Amino acid sequence: AVDCANGATTIAAPELFGSIGFETVVIGNRPDGRNINLDCGSTHPERLAQTVVERECAMGVAFDGDGDRAIFIDHRGHVVDGDAVLLMCGHQLLREGRLRGGAIVATVMSNIGLELALRPLGIELVRTAVGDKYVMEEMLKRDLALGGEQSGHIIFSEYLFTGDGLCTALNVLRTVALTKRTLADLASDLVSYPQVLLNVRVRERRDLETVPQVAAAMARVAAQVEGQGRLLVRYSGTEPLLRVMIEGQHQDEIRTWAQEIVDVVKEHLG
Repeated sequence: AVDCANGATTIAAPELFGSIGFETVVIGNRPDGRNINLDCGSTHPERLAQTVVERECAMGVAFDGDGDRAIFIDHRGHVVDGDAVLLMCGHQLLREGRLRGGAIVATVMSNIGLELALRPLGIELVRTAVGDKYVMEEMLKRDLALGGEQSGHIIFSEYLFTGDGLCTALNVLRTVALTKRTLADLASDLVSYPQVLLNVRVRERRDLETVPQVAAAMARVAAQVEGQGRLLVRYSGTEPLLRVMIEGQHQDEIRTWAQEIVDVVKEHLG
């Protein structure tokens, strides 16, 4: 099943998949100039998931309006995001000796589960700021073959230096074919850890390390999650907000830790 988001892949995607022998069920393929990404595509994969299950498709792919992203749906209707794609395609490139540099680039938003799944394969995860621009720059600097974002922007530098949904879809299909595993089975190699993201409004953007109480709270939480999770504290680029993100094994536990930092920030910077 293919969701074209009423956008750029409306004509190209069905023709491409049909040309290599797939029977396709296509949705989101009636653009009217106003409905691009409207309740469809990679940012709204619910309808595609329903279509995959109802039509008993092997899998589904949802593009976004300009076609540079791809999010997948397995045969059970579960979403398979960019982190899972980086893991399965990275592992396949490694098997073929095509993973230049032995590393993959992702952003600070990729789940700690990706890092932990790559580690036993001997693949380093290099993190950048959010944005495929930063992913591409790091890949160029290190001459790496693969990078991307959880949102479905995936860059295969062997072919081009930008995210391209059709290229991503073909590489996922190739990995499924070569491994003889279902998409659901491949995606199960990634165990995503629970994540909590809390925002707190601040009156000024001070270096957090210069506020002793905030620095101490961050250090306490970082010690708690070390080796089994991740703490990321950063200012919003567009709003007077501080974002506190924690990943760990237990949702209630990490929410408590995130709230601890938020409370201290409110007291001293809010």
